[in-house]
Amino acid sequence: MSASSTPVTAPGDSASQTPWRASEAHRAFLKADALRQYDFFRASLGQGAGFHVLGVDGAPLASAKQELHTTTRLVHSYALGHLAGLSGATALVDQGMAYLWSHHRDADHGGYLWALEGEGIADARKLAYGHVFVLLAASSAKAAGHEDADRLLTDVDGVLDAHFWEEENGLFCDEYNRDFTPFSTYRGMNANMHGVEALLGAFEATGREKFLARAGRILDFFLRRIAPAHDYRLPEHYTAHWQVDPDYAGDPMFRPAGTTPGHSFELARLLLQHWDLSGRAQDDSLSIARALTYRALQDAWDNENGGLFYTLKAGGAPDIRSRYWWPVTEAIGALAALQKADPQPEDEDWYRKLWVFASEAFIDPTHGGWFPEVAVNGRAPETQFAGKPDIYHAVQADLLPLLPGLSGAYGEIRGLLA
Repeated sequence: MSASSTPVTAPGDSASQTPWRASEAHRAFLKADALRQYDFFRASLGQGAGFHVLGVDGAPLASAKQELHTTTRLVHSYALGHLAGLSGATALVDQGMAYLWSHHRDADHGGYLWALEGEGIADARKLAYGHVFVLLAASSAKAAGHEDADRLLTDVDGVLDAHFWEEENGLFCDEYNRDFTPFSTYRGMNANMHGVEALLGAFEATGREKFLARAGRILDFFLRRIAPAHDYRLPEHYTAHWQVDPDYAGDPMFRPAGTTPGHSFELARLLLQHWDLSGRAQDDSLSIARALTYRALQDAWDNENGGLFYTLKAGGAPDIRSRYWWPVTEAIGALAALQKADPQPEDEDWYRKLWVFASEAFIDPTHGGWFPEVAVNGRAPETQFAGKPDIYHAVQADLLPLLPGLSGAYGEIRGLLA
């Protein structure tokens, strides 16, 4: 199947009583959109080291800044593509893996540099957020059979152990200077949430129980201790002693004030993945995942215009009212997971509503890929993002609903797009 020969069509048959995840029309739509995304982001592959950041039309942008999460997410996404049978995916995996080792890896101090520009360092900080994505990229590359995956996985696991993992708390701390001297006492949920994602990927790629156990400790803290105390609205920011810091306001994209409902969707899905990998114990995982998902949907859905508000105040009122693509993709993933684990009629209703909005507001039928902000008449504002910065969120919104299980993606995805 070629993305260029497969037009974007309606995401499913709204008249059918068959759940969209099971309908041939919807599954064909998901595969076609995934292929269009993979085709679009192939242009990220540059002639030299690293990757291009792409404009709306797929042309490389002038900026040469390369951030660690961009490199690692491309490796992860194209490793999944390779497993799914995508032709040519290994070129991007190879380029990203080489760049992580030759440029992002800090040969002087260890760890991985946050941002590079050409052969120079643009931002030398060592961030847990970036390092857990290195672990995810290494895990996916290992599952895809990359020859350098074990080297990268062993190295970043050692860095996480030595500098970021707080055994006494069962959580990752956040940030250091280049030489691993501290410059803040900030602690946050975002790095830990993506830490769970990476730890579960590492467990699935290696079978090492350490990774599964650590993911469980992080989930227990945020979802069994913090979430119930805050009506399942998850505070983002914490002090050095892991007390909620309600007044913190940092970077408006990576560390906004208040709560970020998109992270609730991600954690709900990851909780169900962990529950599945741990043997589906008779515990509260299903009820917590449902409470997180539906609290975020009810608070964040824009009833007038559709889409999800980016951030909320502590009581659930909208704060940053911008509607970005990634919370919608993560809500789709959470609803798909709930449908696999314990389907309820409202799950199907929301799943359809989210996909209809995504197809109308975010999916670019001309060039492929998703606009990062709500598009009007085929054009998206560039208030927060330049071009199309990311394949990772949207391609997983296509791929995860296609898989039958809550876990085991590295095995279940094989040949899916061939």
